[in-house]
Amino acid sequence: QVQLVESGGGLVQPGGSLRLSCAASTMTFNNYIMAWYRQAPGKQRELVARISSRGSTTYADSVKGRFTISRDNAKNTVLLQMNALKPEDTAVYFCYAEWLNTSWGQGTQVTVSS
Repeated sequence: QVQLVESGGGLVQPGGSLRLSCAASTMTFNNYIMAWYRQAPGKQRELVARISSRGSTTYADSVKGRFTISRDNAKNTVLLQMNALKPEDTAVYFCYAEWLNTSWGQGTQVTVSS
């Protein structure tokens, strides 16, 4: 399994921005589908955004137009740029990797509050 380490979470006011980063320890990062999931208290974990090995992206309806997922294969990194944040975006955000198997990061807290 690949080791995933997230960073970039924190506290931000509504309307603000954050950028999450996920570093993957693998020699075959190019092959992986990468994604961000989130889990709010009392709710199920849900897909936020996904990027294929070729760079195709999909987004949850709730974040379309506000969040952007990208990947840097040279740095084994996937990013989630989050703009126009809302209180309902508050959750623990998890990085996810899938190829021959699946891996999860430990999660990073994002809190949107005034």
